[in-house]
Amino acid sequence: MKKTIYKYFFYQFVIYFTITLFALAAIVWTIQAVNYLDLVTEDGHAFTTYFFYSLLTLSKVFTKLIPFSFLIAIILTILKFEKDNELLVLWTFGLNKIYLVNLIFRISILIMFLQLLLTSVINPTLLNFSRTLLKNSELQFIPSLLKEKQFNDAVEGLTIFVEKKDANNIYKNIFIRDEGTILSKIATKSSTIYAKSGHMSKDEKNLILYNGNIQKLNQSGDVSIVKFQKTVLNLSGISTKGIREAKMQETPTVKILRCLFQSNVMKHNCDNSKKSLMDTKIEINKRFGMPLYILLIALISCFLLTSGKDNKIFYFNKYIYFFICFLILALAEMIVRYSGISWNHTLIYYLIPVIMSPLIYFALIRTFKYENLS
Repeated sequence: MKKTIYKYFFYQFVIYFTITLFALAAIVWTIQAVNYLDLVTEDGHAFTTYFFYSLLTLSKVFTKLIPFSFLIAIILTILKFEKDNELLVLWTFGLNKIYLVNLIFRISILIMFLQLLLTSVINPTLLNFSRTLLKNSELQFIPSLLKEKQFNDAVEGLTIFVEKKDANNIYKNIFIRDEGTILSKIATKSSTIYAKSGHMSKDEKNLILYNGNIQKLNQSGDVSIVKFQKTVLNLSGISTKGIREAKMQETPTVKILRCLFQSNVMKHNCDNSKKSLMDTKIEINKRFGMPLYILLIALISCFLLTSGKDNKIFYFNKYIYFFICFLILALAEMIVRYSGISWNHTLIYYLIPVIMSPLIYFALIRTFKYENLS
């Protein structure tokens, strides 16, 4: 009978957890996807690139939402069993409350490992792949880089300024600062391009300039000026800047651990600056520390079993315990940001769930020890 009860409880939990997680993820991802529209409107990437990039960031959204979704799901499951008198039936058949606590704790361990898998393996891999996707994709909406009276430096090694754009899509007074991105064949260092007018080619891969000059700095350090009546700049294959170097959250967990604990940082291409070391600690604590808090909020939620729905304080308690758990998750998010300051801060971050979880579990055992739930 216990196995049947456990399966039914787990089945209800999975339903609530899945609905909550995907509903919240859909909202957050939609908002996030709207922000990523800059990849098209500002940086000129294709819509397919934008879509797949947004899709790959879903793992990051799930990572953030799993603890909160678990909290909502476990409380809703307990409340459903209480509302439908299913808990009363369980107590009537002699099931001790501590058995249900153990079941909830085992479910929390399962979710904890799911969170660990996401934070330490899946999330860094997908985020790194999304960066590679942007890096290797060609800009298909290059005209979006040419905006009136704005210095656009979205492209690696290239700054573009256009004073005016008329109704025929003709650009006036174009200034381009090139660090070897498009003029690498004729200038080894930086160049400045000025043109009175210009327009994009039909395939939108070339910028055609008229009546201007190119000031180029040669390898010898001399500046030469080349005037032109017409020149064509090939803009195909250029990529946006800021996506070449992997961010900390995209770095594989194994590499972060090597940089953190091995003395030969140069061997693993690690940045041993103080700020980088602090960011490394924070990132590794997010990956391994946050899942531990799932166990803590699971045990706190079990205090809902201490009173039935006939008790006047039952419905008041559900808000109290939810608020406490929510506060713990918010506190964990706040503490982890300071966990990289020193090893003492890191220790405090881990000790909170490691110490409090056993204490709460033993408090639950003591509470239910003499209860014969029948």
